[in-house]
Amino acid sequence: MSLQTEIEKRRTFGIISHPDAGKTTLTEKLLLFGGAIQTAGTVKRNKIEKTATSDFMEIEKQRGISVATSVMGFDYQDFKVNILDTPGHKDFAEDTYRTLTAVDSVILVVDCVKGVEEQTRKLMQVCRMRNTPVIIFINKMDREGQNPFDLLDELETELNISTRPLSWPIGIGSTFKGVFNIFNNTLSLFSANKKHIEDDVIEIKTLADTQLDTIVGENLATKLREDIELIESFYEPFNQTLYKEGYLAPVFFGSAINNFGVKELLDTFVRIAPEPQARATLERLINPAESNFSGFVFKIHANLDPNHRDRIAFCRICSGKFERNVFYKNTRTQKKLRFASPTSFMANAKSVIDEAWPGDVVGLYDSGNFKIGDTITTGEDIRFVGIPSFSPEIFKEIENTDPMKSKQLEKGIQQLTDEGVAQLFIQNPGNRKIIGTVGELQFEVIQFRLLQEYGASCIFRHLNFTKAHWFTCPDALKLNEFIQRNHAKVGFDKENRPVLFTTSPWDLDYTKRQYEHIVFHETSEF
Repeated sequence: MSLQTEIEKRRTFGIISHPDAGKTTLTEKLLLFGGAIQTAGTVKRNKIEKTATSDFMEIEKQRGISVATSVMGFDYQDFKVNILDTPGHKDFAEDTYRTLTAVDSVILVVDCVKGVEEQTRKLMQVCRMRNTPVIIFINKMDREGQNPFDLLDELETELNISTRPLSWPIGIGSTFKGVFNIFNNTLSLFSANKKHIEDDVIEIKTLADTQLDTIVGENLATKLREDIELIESFYEPFNQTLYKEGYLAPVFFGSAINNFGVKELLDTFVRIAPEPQARATLERLINPAESNFSGFVFKIHANLDPNHRDRIAFCRICSGKFERNVFYKNTRTQKKLRFASPTSFMANAKSVIDEAWPGDVVGLYDSGNFKIGDTITTGEDIRFVGIPSFSPEIFKEIENTDPMKSKQLEKGIQQLTDEGVAQLFIQNPGNRKIIGTVGELQFEVIQFRLLQEYGASCIFRHLNFTKAHWFTCPDALKLNEFIQRNHAKVGFDKENRPVLFTTSPWDLDYTKRQYEHIVFHETSEF
């Protein structure tokens, strides 16, 4: 296979949503329709149901939520589909933001009952920053939700994007019969089967066909004809260019848990979604068809397999061909590395691969050589951009409760913060360790994983800080003077860059007025 052929086959996308909109359930059903799994799991666990494939960490199975990005790949028709299922909970938003740098498009899941929610807006803002193409899947149509046209109006108003339905629900809630695929004029009727695929697809040459009345009933058939006429009159025809530029969002309706509308979504997605796109570096734009290999690390996960205590760096391939046992250079450290067992993923299930192509995500066994944002190449020194750290909002000092396990605690904190679960700051003197997060749940995850994976126990002591601001100054003497005078509020991140901890916006404004020569930054990318 040629490089260009492999690129054209790839569809790499993320699934994002507000918590409980059905994101992980949709992921399961896409895997089911793609033939990657035979029986779909459920996110909420009970004694007789298996847990979702993408929720593989023990705490995810116990809490019924996703707290880490999962990577899953499968073949569908003539395409290689790579899904990145992200955490929906706002406390893990930074993991989701980083993941969005590694995809070429996204599917945004919206609950038809609740409509656009807070996290939906935030995620969409990140997509709009990069003009990421978005497909919207309106889920839970088997429940008594909002009118579909009202939902479309809400999406356009709240998310600031034009929409175009490519499928349409027949009924809603108790009257829900299935979906009509506007894109290819097919009517799909599904039985409410949560585990297996049982579909009945009927081609409709024209909506005037009387068999439609027989199949769904005269009232629903009439309503469908009126709705489609309204759509064709008031919504612009689907424009693939506008979709790929991030201005137009195709909309699909369905019920992921009951398999309604998922196949329509997947069939259309592989046809219209973008193949791997060019990526920006500090030096220039990297085209995926370039012969030299390049990629970047967007996620690190320790103990993906608790039995082997491994550490995996997730690398998104941007150009060229990746090959096993070939030397590649980490442009940050200038160190050459060779990977004997690169892996592809199905959540925590891994298989060794010999080659991979642009758009693929490969797992690289790591002994501490990588940090999030690292670039790997065979050619020139480049550095991919767009993976900043954002300021945390909650800060706590970590205290060891078992002095006999100090080394285990140190190792665990280093590895977990390398993953991006939270940010680690050091205050001197005393090597005081401060953990910064965007939500309380992250501290629970850290405490749980430290005990389960490293045998280290700790407690967290709350600090009054509310923001961390990176700061710089062209005058080294003035920079050091500022650090000395504010040592009680200054710490250093893992890259040894100084940050100022503040307790309020007034606190920061006052400091800015006192030290006009100091430049403060909202993110670590400056």
